[in-house]
Amino acid sequence: MSEAPHGAPIKTPGQLIAAIIASFAVPIVIIVLLVIYVDNSTRTGAGTDSLSDAEVSARIKPFAQVDIRDANAPRVYKTGEEVYKAVCSACHASGAAGAPKFTNTADWAPRIAQGFDTLLHTALTGKGAMPARGGTSPDDYSDFEIARAVAYMANNSGASFPEPAQPAAGAAAAASGAAAAAPAGASDAGAAQAAAAMAAMASVPQAAAPAAGGAQSADASQAGKALYQQVCQACHAAGVLNAPKFGDKDAWAPRLKDSMDTVYNYALHGKGAMPPKGGSTASDADVKAAVDYMVSAVK
Repeated sequence: MSEAPHGAPIKTPGQLIAAIIASFAVPIVIIVLLVIYVDNSTRTGAGTDSLSDAEVSARIKPFAQVDIRDANAPRVYKTGEEVYKAVCSACHASGAAGAPKFTNTADWAPRIAQGFDTLLHTALTGKGAMPARGGTSPDDYSDFEIARAVAYMANNSGASFPEPAQPAAGAAAAASGAAAAAPAGASDAGAAQAAAAMAAMASVPQAAAPAAGGAQSADASQAGKALYQQVCQACHAAGVLNAPKFGDKDAWAPRLKDSMDTVYNYALHGKGAMPPKGGSTASDADVKAAVDYMVSAVK
């Protein structure tokens, strides 16, 4: 029995040439495709982006920066809403740490009942978990801007407080002058308080001098409150230069050991850093009414 002869797959010279070309071409094509696949996406190794423009700029950025301002330029005060969004909303938007939640009338009702002066005093001096001025400084936001923020929050939560009176244009310049005139050995805190006091005096509205023998205002209580808000609270709300703070019984107690005539005399003629009538030209009757208003808050 004979075996069938084996047939070779390549039988012609043309087939041999094609096989030789394919044996070289196919591996080359496979290698090219693998290279394209590997290099198709950028792979960043650890530390390879350290020389990028952003990384270099971040490393050479100076720690301190100079903010140049024109001291003579008129100050543009922020609105209550702007101060609320920048400072107060961190706690009052959500009611964090027991803060009365913005627009929640139930949270704000007992606080509104205490009056605007007490709310402002609390905002300026702090209470509980809330730091004084919401953690800002007078250089960041003035007392007037803090007062605006208090009125904004309260009025959106059930109150109807009037817009706080804007300080006079010369208040900022007076503050700068007071800081420059402070004694060389004065502490930073003392200089800041002196500047605040001078700014407050400069912002006092100068009313026409009363006629001799002028009678007391028809509504003494309202006149006293109005004068306090315009003049006295600049120092008494925050206790500037040891002024007894509004509503602080301990601060007022030693002063009230004297007769009311003596207390009136201090307010009318000045004492220590406080100028006569707080630097205003209000009538004697209105000054006494303002004293009565502050005294009534600690009784």
